[in-house]
Amino acid sequence: MDPIERLSLLFERFPGIGPRQAQRFVQYLLRSSPTLRRELADGVRALSSTIHQCPQCMRYHASDNATCNFCSDAGRDQSLLAVLSSDADLLALERSHTYHGMYFVLGGLIHLASEKTKGLRLRELKSRAKQPGLQEIVIAFPANPEGDATTSIVRDELSGIGPRITTLGRGLSTGSELEYADPETLRSALDNRK
Repeated sequence: MDPIERLSLLFERFPGIGPRQAQRFVQYLLRSSPTLRRELADGVRALSSTIHQCPQCMRYHASDNATCNFCSDAGRDQSLLAVLSSDADLLALERSHTYHGMYFVLGGLIHLASEKTKGLRLRELKSRAKQPGLQEIVIAFPANPEGDATTSIVRDELSGIGPRITTLGRGLSTGSELEYADPETLRSALDNRK
């Protein structure tokens, strides 16, 4: 297969990228300097060698330790666990400077068309929810149909385990993504959880 075609097909696998956008990426790289292409290739290679997943919160990090900096921080509130769909949502909540508990990255949301939970870390979440001292689990998914469906599944999976289960208040508008919410909106949503 032609290298241009092959790279276009690889870019099409990225979320939200169609064939035309993938071709634009390849054309940009063809016009770019060899130095930029080399830096990009080195950056992708580095993902395999320096990034690993935290066994507690499941987020990807580059720390030398097995656990990430959030999970190894003894100053964080161990009685509170926020369940988020992605690493990007975790970082957005952390940037709000209003949440000081622990985290768990579920690894996505349920797609309404299939309603399959494959790829979601439900088993790991149930195990984490049983840890001693945990008093509240805050489900912090986007305020959209996929987030609502995933919230329902997570509530069902965690029912009867013990900690109180809350969700973010609707300070976030329906359809919005946590990743793009400003800190004040996240603060309001966190304060109004129920």
